[in-house]
Amino acid sequence: MDVITRETLFNRVRAWILEAGAIIRNQINDPLEINTKSNPKDLVTEMDRKVEFFFASKIKQYYPEHLLLSEEGYGDTFENVSGTVWIIDPIDGTMNFVHQKQNFAISIGIYEHGIGEIGFIYDVMNNNLYSALRGNGAFKNTKRLAPLNKNKTIHESIICLNHYWLTKNRIVDETVMQQLIKDVRGTRTYGSAALEFAYVAEGVVDAYISMGLEPWDIAAGRIIIEEVDGVTTNISGDKVNMLERTSILTCNPSIQKDLIHTYLLKAKK
Repeated sequence: MDVITRETLFNRVRAWILEAGAIIRNQINDPLEINTKSNPKDLVTEMDRKVEFFFASKIKQYYPEHLLLSEEGYGDTFENVSGTVWIIDPIDGTMNFVHQKQNFAISIGIYEHGIGEIGFIYDVMNNNLYSALRGNGAFKNTKRLAPLNKNKTIHESIICLNHYWLTKNRIVDETVMQQLIKDVRGTRTYGSAALEFAYVAEGVVDAYISMGLEPWDIAAGRIIIEEVDGVTTNISGDKVNMLERTSILTCNPSIQKDLIHTYLLKAKK
């Protein structure tokens, strides 16, 4: 993908995501049809489907040769990420969308032969757009995000994680995770993986840990994080497969090794 093509695509997607956000804001108080998917906590609404269809239609019209990997059923089926692949979550944080009407985001990552080229995370209700074009830095609206502070330590860090991992479960040793919580400066839970990636990139938190995310949860955030010199791996420190559900650690690189070797590897069951 040449420079002119990338910039044209970036600007077009930027316009589309702002348009989709305006649709959501205009209908945020309308009655919702709410369904569940894998379990009673896994919600989906007609707005999720409407926004995904909006992007799927745009992609088919302007870029019919591109592929779409998405959450709500309008995507393609494929076995690798060759070619140009859009990875979209139309509403990341649907539970927040339903119950709070805030703290959710539209997330779009565009990959070329497996390389992240363009990432957008749109905090719809606060009208904050996080974006990155590979090699050109990351931005919050028009403000360029600074590279992450390389001198952070665990004890002065704020991390994001679901508090479920502090209770007895089959995935990690909760006692190790509880020790991590005691050792860091603070913890936060926002309920939207995309926003938590964005906050790490912004430097307002220092790490986000999850034991199971889908490609559309991480695709945009991974691109944005890399543009501020952050790192994204699974909790063992291995490269992330963009076609599989996986654990995630995205963080300031100065605390990555400590998080992995002092806590996360010991916590794995």
